[in-house]
Amino acid sequence: MALMINEDCTGCDACVLECPNEAISVGDPIYVIDPLLCTECVGAHAEPQCKPVCEPDCIVQHPDFVETPEELQAKYEEMHG
Repeated sequence: MALMINEDCTGCDACVLECPNEAISVGDPIYVIDPLLCTECVGAHAEPQCKPVCEPDCIVQHPDFVETPEELQAKYEEMHG
């Protein structure tokens, strides 16, 4: 399952540099996570790296993009070879 940033985002920019897939970008008015690039850090880290740096805990599961750990790993490998 991909992650998403909800309306509680303060625009602090802390999450952007943490993403190994460069899935987080500036949106209007809040940051956004591209669900096609988000692997919840599967393949790179043991847990999502954006969530711990997010002060208001506004990074949550994306209800429209349900993926198994195996699917997330395959997506990561496809992006990073």
